[in-house]
Amino acid sequence: MDEGDGLEWRERQRRAVRAHAAADERRRAAEHAEAAELVAWFVAEATRRGLPTERLTARGPDGRGSYRTGLRGWYVDRARTRAVDVDGRFHLLTVAGGPRARLFGAEPQPSPPPLVVGAGGRDGESIPLRTLLSRRLDAGDEASRAGSADGRTPRSGSGRGPGDEAP
Repeated sequence: MDEGDGLEWRERQRRAVRAHAAADERRRAAEHAEAAELVAWFVAEATRRGLPTERLTARGPDGRGSYRTGLRGWYVDRARTRAVDVDGRFHLLTVAGGPRARLFGAEPQPSPPPLVVGAGGRDGESIPLRTLLSRRLDAGDEASRAGSADGRTPRSGSGRGPGDEAP
């Protein structure tokens, strides 16, 4: 193999790597757009149904400590670590914490919503975002009361989402 062949091969490899990276980025962008549509549907439906919002709190990475936030919205999981705010942004409610957050509150930043919540996690429990949001809607006001009392949101629901008809 002469030097020209080696340079050609390296250039083909670079192009292939760039093409794979671009395709992966397009796939992620499409997934984020679909998930954002689900979150927007959830906010519209929760508002239409009159689901009460609540002040959202964040927790430290060790699960201890509760930090006030300036956010209002709905918790969407039983652990109260994921929420959707009234502006339709998805939040992971785990923050660094510390004395400043204890005094002034935490400011969790919105995260791109995943299409599958918990995918790749160590506990093996994952759930499609559509199902998670539908369960929260189906739980209605009960989820807020149950979540406030014991930190759990009841499991129930049909798994319906945008484009699905109620039976």
